[in-house]
Amino acid sequence: MCAQLAQIQAIPEVAVPPISPPVAPPVSIQTSETIQHVMLHGVSWHTYESLLSEHNEKSGTHFAYHKGTLEIMVLSPKHESLKQTLSYVVDVLAEELDIDIQDLGSTTFRREDLSSGFEPDSCFYIQSAAEIRGKSEIDLTVDPSPELIIEIDLTSFSLDKFPIFAALGVQEVWRYDGESVLIYTLSGGEYVEQPSSTLLEPVTAAALTDFVASGQQLTRPQWLRQVRDWIQNRLEK
Repeated sequence: MCAQLAQIQAIPEVAVPPISPPVAPPVSIQTSETIQHVMLHGVSWHTYESLLSEHNEKSGTHFAYHKGTLEIMVLSPKHESLKQTLSYVVDVLAEELDIDIQDLGSTTFRREDLSSGFEPDSCFYIQSAAEIRGKSEIDLTVDPSPELIIEIDLTSFSLDKFPIFAALGVQEVWRYDGESVLIYTLSGGEYVEQPSSTLLEPVTAAALTDFVASGQQLTRPQWLRQVRDWIQNRLEK
């Protein structure tokens, strides 16, 4: 067990407290060009909250927890660039559609009674934007969850966060898997793939995929004009 935990030191600035009792396999580690990734099993809620407290002011490390399984991720510039591209799309859509939004980025959301917590790549309040604006803390026992989550998932090894999102009532997820963006909406406690957004019409999964691809090639001004033109053309129809 000590030898396995020692491997985690390769993940920058993440100190992992002792875990008891472990569930085999206790530690799984993956490293790629876009992410450094550790999965731990048999982790208590107290340990999860201790890690969050230790890394409260540090960026670049994300934690996700669901019923004893803890995922620790150190994100790369490529991962952050992809996330930012989709976040910009939300901003432009909201402006062109004259929709009020509140962007809370990678805020930590957690509920001990559901044994679930996560830090999204990016998240937005849309229908509840006015209710959330100005709050310094979000308490999901009384406050709503974000309506839209952006998730960049470039590895099949990662923790399935859909059960976490569903438990917390997130309405819509935009998920990029390295090739395409898929849109999922919550229905009956499960996520169902949809061709277009229900929160930010008229954007489609196909259009989001194209925006991500062009965002890696065009200058920022060129790309923003492309996104705006696409939206305005759809609104004129």
